[in-house]
Amino acid sequence: MTTKKTGYILGAVAGAGVMAAAVAGAGMRLPSAHAEQGQQVGLIKASTTPIFAPPPGAPMSFADIFDRVSPAVVSINVTSRADPSALQRIPGLPFLIPRNPQGGQDGDGGDDDGDNRTERGQPRLPSQQSSGSGFFISADGYIVTNNHVVENAETIKVVLKDETELDAEIVGRDEATDLAVIRVKGRKGPFPFVNFENAGKPRVGDWVITVGNPFGLGGTATAGIVSAYGRDIGETFVDYIQIDAPINRGNSGGPTFDVYGRVIGVNTAIFSPSGGSVGIGFAIPSEVAEGVTRQLISGGKIERGYIGATIQNFSAEMAEAQGLGDQKGAIVADISPGGPSSRAGVLVGDVVIAVNGVAVKSSSDLTRQVARVRAGDVLKLDVIRDGKRRMVEVRSGVRPSERELASNDNTGPGRGGAVPGAGPSARAPVLGMSLGPLDEPARNRLNLPAEVRGALVESVDQASDAGTKGLRRGDVITLANGRAVAAPTDFAAIVDAAKKAGRTSVLVGVYRNGRTAFLPIKVSG
Repeated sequence: MTTKKTGYILGAVAGAGVMAAAVAGAGMRLPSAHAEQGQQVGLIKASTTPIFAPPPGAPMSFADIFDRVSPAVVSINVTSRADPSALQRIPGLPFLIPRNPQGGQDGDGGDDDGDNRTERGQPRLPSQQSSGSGFFISADGYIVTNNHVVENAETIKVVLKDETELDAEIVGRDEATDLAVIRVKGRKGPFPFVNFENAGKPRVGDWVITVGNPFGLGGTATAGIVSAYGRDIGETFVDYIQIDAPINRGNSGGPTFDVYGRVIGVNTAIFSPSGGSVGIGFAIPSEVAEGVTRQLISGGKIERGYIGATIQNFSAEMAEAQGLGDQKGAIVADISPGGPSSRAGVLVGDVVIAVNGVAVKSSSDLTRQVARVRAGDVLKLDVIRDGKRRMVEVRSGVRPSERELASNDNTGPGRGGAVPGAGPSARAPVLGMSLGPLDEPARNRLNLPAEVRGALVESVDQASDAGTKGLRRGDVITLANGRAVAAPTDFAAIVDAAKKAGRTSVLVGVYRNGRTAFLPIKVSG
């Protein structure tokens, strides 16, 4: 009831305000209590002052900016084929075109071969159409967009502001930053283009405008502010700009402009529980986008340095467990056999704290520092091993593609995990875990490589810190506080030493599914 009454009152007030404005606009006199008492009433005249005046620093309109930059922004329509099971997992694609009963897409007349098979007799994957955005960065037809917009493209159509449709081809793609460059075919231009801005960037709270093709609605402009810089949304090589200008599916690859019409970012992702904009969007900063796109135009691909190691953030709790105070860095969780780190003597459990004299703040920071060097360059890694600082020289290789790295993650069945047929352990638990020897029957049962050594986790108290952090039966504890664990007694001794030293946790290396991960486990008692 309260809500309804409030709504009616507000509506009445708004209605009275509209009536008063209309009367004033007509130059009429308004009756008042003073008028009834015979006092002179002044004539209310229409004001020549704008009804709305924005606060200082806010633009009256973004129309001039839009008129200037929008001719350089394009819609990108892609036709591709994809695995049906992966269709819903491809990011940034606003819609899929269902196949008609004749085997083609609605309106496309079907496949040319008529039997839905390739020339080699393989089943033809289903066709899909998707849309994204992009923008010209040169008069001769180079366009920046997102990699995920064009990565599986069979055909690419670019639609200009005047609805002219042109064919385009891929110049180069970079999965790691989700950037791509395409170029218009069959027309030389000149095309209207925009520039990246790297010298001066807007502050948090400054206005920005986006232009793109959300849900296939080309030439859509939205405005908002810079919400934050340096957002980490799980991508290795990009710290994103967060904006609240509404962006949706189909905006991917489009530009974010400052109030001078300069490109400060490339729209790439949104945070949304519903699939639509909730005011949290992410753009690749212009300094990243410009560097990558220049390399793609000049060489068609990006080469990054690589040391062949899987790393984790070295957290404050990990540092405390090893008595290293507030030391920051990245801990080596795994080494690629035969890779640069393996050849140089880097070990699992090493904590990398600097590269060529530059401090390492996190695992992402280490990856980016390594990526900046060229293949063949020597990297001087400052590492902490067994509590002592030492330097290891690693000759950089070439970083594989993100797809290749993902395929080499060593996960899958037969690489550790649950222990079929293993009964509960009668041994005294350590930190909530009952441990057993990694003997040959256990090794065969888990199909573990011969080089894996450690103590086998036979059961875990789910109420313990180990249980809370996800340790489970079948895991193998290989390291603790930088020391190798070959048997349950080794682990128990390391825990006892940590307790005597007044440590609050022990840093444990856990082998599972072909990988080692480090977890700080709290010491109780």
